[in-house]
Amino acid sequence: MSSDNVAISIQDIKKCFYVYNNPHDRLKQFILPRINHMFGREQNSYYKEFWALKGVTFEVNKGETVGLIGKNGSGKSTLLQIICGTLTPTSGAISTKGRIAALLELGSGFNPEFTGLENIFLNAAILGLSKEETERKLDAIAAFADIGEFIHQPVKTYSSGMIVRLAFAVQAQVDPDILIVDEALAVGDAKFQAKCFDRLRQLKDNGTSILLVTHSGEQIVTHCDRAVLLNSSEKLYQGTPKIAVNKYMDILFGKSQPNAQSGVITSSAGSSVETHTVTSETLNLECDKFSDKSNYNKNEYRWGDGAATWLDYQVCVGERLNPTTIYSAEKVKIRCSMRFERDVHNPIIGFAIKTKEGQTVYNTNSHLLNNENTLKHGAAGSSSVVEFEFSNKLGAGDYFISLGIASMMSNEVIPHDRRYDVIHFLVPTVDSFSGIADLELNFDINPPSGR
Repeated sequence: MSSDNVAISIQDIKKCFYVYNNPHDRLKQFILPRINHMFGREQNSYYKEFWALKGVTFEVNKGETVGLIGKNGSGKSTLLQIICGTLTPTSGAISTKGRIAALLELGSGFNPEFTGLENIFLNAAILGLSKEETERKLDAIAAFADIGEFIHQPVKTYSSGMIVRLAFAVQAQVDPDILIVDEALAVGDAKFQAKCFDRLRQLKDNGTSILLVTHSGEQIVTHCDRAVLLNSSEKLYQGTPKIAVNKYMDILFGKSQPNAQSGVITSSAGSSVETHTVTSETLNLECDKFSDKSNYNKNEYRWGDGAATWLDYQVCVGERLNPTTIYSAEKVKIRCSMRFERDVHNPIIGFAIKTKEGQTVYNTNSHLLNNENTLKHGAAGSSSVVEFEFSNKLGAGDYFISLGIASMMSNEVIPHDRRYDVIHFLVPTVDSFSGIADLELNFDINPPSGR
């Protein structure tokens, strides 16, 4: 990739903070090393080093949206402050091209005593706009923020949602070359978020590079071209958003070793209908038979502590067994066998359907459904069969089914066997609607009344 196309270049960025146990140590560190140096004494340190970033490297190209994801404390905010120039790295090189607009912390850059209108001019001036340029954009900024007469009130009287509305309106309407958004949209309502993401798409189409920092996997998958995953101050992964989100979920729920590699799933729009008919085939209760099925996805992402495992499955659609194509409105029954390697109290059975891009269409579990027939206890060495049944109301496209077994301990979810995107199926062209799901819309048209 040509360097002319790179908007943000981050090369081996490291950042170390000094942590002091008490204020006295800070004073000692300021005075004593100088005295010891004067008299040739041994130097002592009165602080501990905390490395917030350990050699992070990646680039953001012009017109590209890159997601930055990771647990709290992984180094995301530190990295963003370095990109924006409010922090200096301990070592490494960083370069940016063009005007940067950033929403780093709620209300940052606002004077709480100033009115919303005054803060618009203040923020725009910080971003390099003249008073005349701001006045030309003022109506668009006010309309986007949509806070009414509050724009003439001091910002200290605003709610968190109003603050982010005004802040985003200013930053997004000045047409920056680089826009950085750090979890700011999380406090906005659904309507405002939709308007923000529509504006982000417009900026991207106009060539703005966007760095989106969020804990929402759906936002990363839906809106980003690439994703960077940070963990423990280091870059753990860079690439496909869907894979980054899977790895992020692994970190959140304590995955230690992967059972399978995640991968990019390609469309199988040319797949033909399976002709296998339903037989009296029984589910295997001893060993894993998933890979024997025609609609098994070898690029599944599997992990868990192994206290319980999925062994086998059947997808029954009418008279067809394990079809790779399921037509709209067909009834689908999925039977799955599982075995408990250790005692599991109140196992939680999960089921999800996602698009091939990773967008969740439907996700639930036995705990959320409050299913009275759910298993109360899985004894070590025992096996069980679970059945899922649904009517296919999905639009045309490729879809993937994920299965999970987990349990709850001290309000913490313990994953035993999660098989992401393990079953694949195609829904062929649907004539009655377009989109992801059929809402079975009904409408009546009344004949025109006469005069």
